[in-house]
Amino acid sequence: MSSLITLIYLIASAAFILSLKWMSDPKTARRGVFAGVLGMTAAVIGTLFLPNVSHYTPILIALVLGTIVGIPISRVAMTAVPQRTAISHAFGALAAALVGTAEYYLHAPHIARFTMGAIVFETLLGFLTFTGSVMAFAKLQELIPTRPITFKGQNKFNFALLGTAALIGVILVIAPGLKFLFPIFALLALAFGVLLIIPIGGADMPTVISLLNSYAGLAAVAMGFVLDSQLLIIAGALDGASGLILSIIMCKAMNRSFTNVLFGAFGQVQTAAVGEAETRVVKSASAEEAGQVLENSQLVVIIPGYGMAVAQAQHKVRELYDALTKKGVDVRFAIHPVAGRMPGHMNVLLAEADIPYDKLIEMDDINPDMPQADVALVIGANDVTNPAARHDKSSPIFGMPIIDCDKARTVMVIKRSMNPGFAGIENELYFDEKTLMLFGDAKGFVAEIVKSLTGGSGMGH
Repeated sequence: MSSLITLIYLIASAAFILSLKWMSDPKTARRGVFAGVLGMTAAVIGTLFLPNVSHYTPILIALVLGTIVGIPISRVAMTAVPQRTAISHAFGALAAALVGTAEYYLHAPHIARFTMGAIVFETLLGFLTFTGSVMAFAKLQELIPTRPITFKGQNKFNFALLGTAALIGVILVIAPGLKFLFPIFALLALAFGVLLIIPIGGADMPTVISLLNSYAGLAAVAMGFVLDSQLLIIAGALDGASGLILSIIMCKAMNRSFTNVLFGAFGQVQTAAVGEAETRVVKSASAEEAGQVLENSQLVVIIPGYGMAVAQAQHKVRELYDALTKKGVDVRFAIHPVAGRMPGHMNVLLAEADIPYDKLIEMDDINPDMPQADVALVIGANDVTNPAARHDKSSPIFGMPIIDCDKARTVMVIKRSMNPGFAGIENELYFDEKTLMLFGDAKGFVAEIVKSLTGGSGMGH
């Protein structure tokens, strides 16, 4: 039986590694999902065969309850995937923290220091990731303000709180028998998770989601050491490392330092004044006028953003792509690494609408072609297209790499209003003399453009 379990765990580990590899490319992402499901199924089956697993009724009840909760959570709109991801992190982290808590109370004070250290690490990360993920979910779901919540001396207070929790953790490693300290330790970790997220604005949510993913993975690694499970260590390490790497990539894409994100000291940036607005003139255009400009173009670059996701306009965008392509227009999509509310958000939405993968071009690859573009069509993107990031040192987004849509011959922006984006600042692009503002709901406005291009016949979906 031991050899069979080892073989099953080996298969599960290989499936996890292949899943991560395949999910790095849109063309193989579906295969990666199936590999991940296979790996997790094998891991669960292998665990049920362990000699010390003898009571199956509670496990069966947990599986049924998990399925009842999990199926509705999985059936969310594509725009709600970021918050669904955040709440998934919360569940995983809470599970790790509760396992660590149970192991502590079952075996204290007779716990080896290494094991106790792993329990402390597991529960600290687990509890703070749980509350942090719940807060991220609440912000993404707009149950609480998406703008940063800050107070005087916030960073010092947060560091003091985390330091106190860490100190108690060290004491518990040295003296595991001091059980009265553990609830205090857990409460401090839970509180720190809340305080870690509240100063973070919507613009930084992609980084936060991947960072929380990393925390949950590291908690699983520690749980693997506590339970002596090599499979958990492998799975957690893959999760933690991939989340950490993605966080660093996101930081680079937003020109934020990793330590700044890690300790939640960057919320004040998004409070950059929305006011001090001067009277500036913008030019607007109708759907028919926009259609005429697009029809007479050779190269059109579409820049999608969160506004497209909210309007669920991806299928209409596909119709626009089809209509222009039939007229001989070269249409490409410029993808900014942090467009939307999570890494890869735009890629997933456009892939859902069956837009060819080779038309989804990353920012660094599309920027050299922007001066040759006849039209840059911005659909719901804001901060990632703001030229202030290149030259305005007083801007909170200064230094952030952007898509150079202002270098196209004509810029068209579909937006509901002139309200600022997540960073809380005006977009200089809207006041450029070659920019046409197309005010309205993204889905409806794109549909009107398609109608003008197809003579009112419509494309259908």
